[in-house]
Amino acid sequence: QVQLVESGGGLVQPGGSMRLSCAASGSIFSFISMGWYRQAPGKQRELVATIWSSTSTNYTDSVKGRFTISRDNARNTVNLQMNSLKPEDTAVYYCCYRCSNLPYWGQGTQVTVSS
Repeated sequence: QVQLVESGGGLVQPGGSMRLSCAASGSIFSFISMGWYRQAPGKQRELVATIWSSTSTNYTDSVKGRFTISRDNARNTVNLQMNSLKPEDTAVYYCCYRCSNLPYWGQGTQVTVSS
């Protein structure tokens, strides 16, 4: 069994920064991916970033250079540092485990980028 709990969302101004955290519990293996997806109202859930190790990460083009995903296997956590935020980053952000195939999902955390 796997449980994922996100935290760190909220309201932030354009150009600001925010750090999301996902705490995982249960049977977690370091060789299985973790990551973040997001879903804006009326749109499909889309990839933000995934990670297997510090040298194996994947980002969607729209966040590359602004967002950084990291993973702490000892603590079973995955983080997403978001810088230079834009209004189009507004969405519910979901943490995932085994992201590419029948993933486990967290409950989601709202990120709103607005002045």
